[in-house]
Amino acid sequence: MPENKNGLEIEMTCNNEETSSNTDQVSPNGFLSYAISQEIVRALELLGYHEPTEIQREVIPAVLEGKNVVARSRTGTGKTAAFGIPLCEKIVWEENLPQALVLEPSRELAVQVSSELFHIGRGKRLKVPAVFGGFPIDKQIRTIKQKSHIVVGTPGRVMDLIQRDCLKLTGIRYLVIDEADLMLDMGFLDEVKQIMALLPKGGTVLLFSATLDEKVRLLVDEYMADAVMIAPEADTEEEEPAISQAVYRTDQEEKYDLLKRVLILENPESCMIFCGTREMVNVLLQKLKRDRIFCGMIHGEMEQRERLKTVDAFRRGGFRYLIATDVAARGIDFDKIDLVVNYDFPGGRETYVHRIGRTGRNGEKGRAVSLLCENEERMLHMVEAYMGRELPMTSCPEPDEETTKAFWARQRERRAPKAQKGAALNAGIMRLSIGGGRKSKMRAVDIVGTICNIDGIRAEDIGIIDIRESLTYVEILNGKGQVVLEKLQEKAIKGRLRKVRIARR
Repeated sequence: MPENKNGLEIEMTCNNEETSSNTDQVSPNGFLSYAISQEIVRALELLGYHEPTEIQREVIPAVLEGKNVVARSRTGTGKTAAFGIPLCEKIVWEENLPQALVLEPSRELAVQVSSELFHIGRGKRLKVPAVFGGFPIDKQIRTIKQKSHIVVGTPGRVMDLIQRDCLKLTGIRYLVIDEADLMLDMGFLDEVKQIMALLPKGGTVLLFSATLDEKVRLLVDEYMADAVMIAPEADTEEEEPAISQAVYRTDQEEKYDLLKRVLILENPESCMIFCGTREMVNVLLQKLKRDRIFCGMIHGEMEQRERLKTVDAFRRGGFRYLIATDVAARGIDFDKIDLVVNYDFPGGRETYVHRIGRTGRNGEKGRAVSLLCENEERMLHMVEAYMGRELPMTSCPEPDEETTKAFWARQRERRAPKAQKGAALNAGIMRLSIGGGRKSKMRAVDIVGTICNIDGIRAEDIGIIDIRESLTYVEILNGKGQVVLEKLQEKAIKGRLRKVRIARR
C-alpha cells in the first residue's frame, strides 16, 4: 500500500528525533530480542509486559517481516499486544493519514483495543482514535481529520466514514481483523469484504479469531491465501488447568437462591455472571440490588455511554459483580476475575470456553460455577464431548454463619480503586488545555512553535496535540508540564495570550 504524506497539515515544526533501535539503556526484557525501538520497549516495561506470551512470540516477528498472519487465539492470551507491538513499531509518526486500520466487532472492544495501542505507542506519540456507532459521528469525523496513525473501529462505522470520504484509506498499509469469528457471526461479513476491497493493494493483513470456523476459513481463502497460519499449542480450545469448575443442578424456581448461596460461599473479590438473554440480565440486576448485593450490567440494548461507563467502573473496582450477555462481554479484557458464574448454561460449546476463560488468567487461579436446569443437560453433554472431559456435578453446600457474615462484611467494604492500565505511562505527563481551537484557526504548528521557544523544552517533551472546536489539549512530557504551564501564562500563541490550565482527564 503506497505511503501518502498529503494529509491535513498539522505537522510539527520541530520534528522528534528519529526513533532509535538501540535498546541498550532499557532494562533486560524478553521483548528485546525483537527489532523494536526503545520507546516501545520502555512502554512495555511500564505496562508490566516483561516476557512475550506464546502468541506474541509467533506473531510479532512475522508482522515485523511484513507477512500476512492468520492466528487462532482466545481472549486473554495477549493477542492485542501481539499485533499492537509490531504495528506501533512500523508506524511513521510524520505521516498525517492513518497507516493502520483495526476492525473490532463491538464498541467496547474498539475502545479497549484503541486504549491498548495508545499505551504501547505512547512513547512514539501515536494517535489511535476509536470510531463506532452510538456516538455522534460529527465528533468522530473531527477527530480522524486530525493527524491519526491507527484507526480502531467497528465495521459499520468505519464503512460509514469511508463513504463520507472522511476516513482516507490511501495511506493504510496494515489491516487487522480482530475477533473474526464473532464479527462474522454478528453479520459484518459484507462490510469487512467491502473495506478489504477498498484498501490499497499490497498491504499486510492480520486476522485473529478464537475459532477458525467455516466462515472465517472462507474469508481467509479469498483474501489471505499466502498468510502464515499460527495456532499455538497452549491456545487450544481447552480451559486452563488453573480454573476449577463445578456444576450445580437446579430448577428455575430455586435458581436465584442457589446463585446467592454460590456468591456467599465463593465470596469473590471480582465476578462475572453470564445470562442467556438481555431480559434475564435486567431481572437479575434488580434482584441482586434488592438484596443489597451491588453490581452492574452490560448488554446490547443499553445506551453506548452507559455500557462504556459500566465497563470502566468494573475495571476500576466500583462494584464486584458484572452481569452480562455473551455478545456484549465477548473479548472485553478484565484483570483478575476470581469467579465466573454461568447463571444460564451457555448455548454453545465454544461459548462455555470463552466464558470460563475470563478467570484463571496470567498465572492466576480461577473458579467457574455453572447452574444447570434439566432442559440444559443436552448442552452440558455437548460441552463435555467438545472438551474431552466430564464436568464435576456436585451439590452446593449451605453456607455456615461465619461464611455468611464474611460475605456481608465484604459487601459493606469501601473498595480502594484499582490501579488503571497505563497509569505508570502517565507519570511525568501533564495535559494542558489552551483556549482556542478550530474556530480561531489554531494549528499544531502554532502550539509547538510557542512551546519549543521556552528554555529547556524540546520537541520530544511535547506529546499528543488534540485540537477541538474552541479548546486545544496538549501533553507535556518528561516532568516539564509545570514549567510550560507557567511560561504559557505570559507567552502569546497565534498573536495573543491564551487561557492555559491543567486539563481534567
